Amino acid sequence: MQESRPWWMSGILYQIYPRSFQDSDGDGVGDLRGVIQRLPYLVELGVNALWLSPIFPSPMEDFGYDISDYTGIDPLFGTFADFDALIAAAHECGLKVILDLVPNHTSDQHPWFIESRSSKTNPKRDWYIWRDPSGEGGPPNNWLSEFGGSSWEFDAQTGQYYYHAFLRSQPDLNWRNPAVRRAMHDAMRFWLRRGVDGFRVDVMWHLIKDEHLRDNPPNPDFVQGQQPYQQLIPLYSTDRPEVHGVVAELRQAIEEFDNRVLIGEIYLPPQKLVAYYGRDLGGAQLPFNFALISTPWNARAVAKLIDDYEAALPPGAWPNWVLGNHDRQRIASRVDGDQARVAAMLLLTLRGTPTLYYGDEIGMPQVDVQPDQVRDPWEKNLPGLGVGRDGCRTPMQWDSTPQAGFSTGALWLPLSPNSALENVATERQDPASILSLYQALIRLRRARPELALGTYKPVSAADDLLMFEREHHDRRALVALNFGQEPVSYETNRLRGRIVLSTFMDRRDEVVDGRLALRGSEGLVVEPLG
Repeated sequence: MQESRPWWMSGILYQIYPRSFQDSDGDGVGDLRGVIQRLPYLVELGVNALWLSPIFPSPMEDFGYDISDYTGIDPLFGTFADFDALIAAAHECGLKVILDLVPNHTSDQHPWFIESRSSKTNPKRDWYIWRDPSGEGGPPNNWLSEFGGSSWEFDAQTGQYYYHAFLRSQPDLNWRNPAVRRAMHDAMRFWLRRGVDGFRVDVMWHLIKDEHLRDNPPNPDFVQGQQPYQQLIPLYSTDRPEVHGVVAELRQAIEEFDNRVLIGEIYLPPQKLVAYYGRDLGGAQLPFNFALISTPWNARAVAKLIDDYEAALPPGAWPNWVLGNHDRQRIASRVDGDQARVAAMLLLTLRGTPTLYYGDEIGMPQVDVQPDQVRDPWEKNLPGLGVGRDGCRTPMQWDSTPQAGFSTGALWLPLSPNSALENVATERQDPASILSLYQALIRLRRARPELALGTYKPVSAADDLLMFEREHHDRRALVALNFGQEPVSYETNRLRGRIVLSTFMDRRDEVVDGRLALRGSEGLVVEPLG
């Protein structure tokens, strides 16, 4: 039954931050050859696709999210020969490869922007968002950069401001210009012809701005200590109605090739997020659902999130879930102790495509990066607010050697102090490790169509216990998750089954008859009987 669906519906995605996955040449930074070296691990883990954060040429002021050439490979990561070898090796292993596309903005070193800022009459002037100063001589409006300060930068040579939603070295493209759209579609086709299986589109909800550049309204809920960007509601600078036409055109470019996927990075509540599936599902197949990252970690809040998201989905839309990524604190540090195991079971038993972030499967924590080790420009611009992303981007911990098996050179970011214990080699030998749990969950999901493709039915969300059922044709699975530290139980005379998996990797085949008992921070998958 799974074979009749697109691969990304029953698949599991795995995000790789290339700088931190595997270094093959000893410079302390990960690269494409390193990814090839570790493909057998991804096969062993059981995922279906790897998503690479940007590998394009870049000044690296935002570590690849400031692109200076959409159709190249940065020498830091390797060559086109390395990339083609990665595509071939991954496909030979049965793995799909997804690239990160950053179409909202370029580097200020991109030839397009160099031309654009050369004069007001340059043919590429309108490829970016340029405006005259306001009547008072300041920025055109009150919009703020997510990385701090005004989002407008004055260019003395031409006497106008250009807009940048992020760093001043990341000018936003003007997606109202058809030439920009055509150029980006051509860049997509370049990679699709090389065998890429799809794109994750960075900040998709930013792509179109208000035509009249109206001021954003103040945020009445802002309190001192929050990020300055939150002083305003980004009503006119993000999530504009016209963005859905842009997304539909991105999807059309994807549809020129067989069996590809379009994924969108969108930080919006579910009710707004689902609009990015598009009219008649002609938008992104998977608008990333990040709500688990910010939702309070308790049974009732998570149950409400699931119910709200499921209710908001358009007919026929396929859900997806994400626990972590390169911009947010790691799950092992967001929740207490064994709750990271509960989170793993939740992610891999919910209806929809799950995305894993490299290292979460071995319980990698958020690393405390000292001030003199900070690399992230966001943290440098806004120190002390907790926005730094270095701590979730540290090198993958492969073994207990001093460099954790990642590199032979000086590392670009420090390792976790616990890397000698929390690593692939050590956990691979422990049948009760969190890595073993992830592997067991993935095997279970791939073997059971009710978990991969089945319907979602809420059962209970009382106190610390969340229970739901997955069903596909005549197969069912009951998932019970204890979000608390104390034991809980659920009793009903309609419950009879056997435990197929515990987050503690024991209790297999234990019979459940009328009463389901869970230890503190335990999750169970139960196969109903009769």
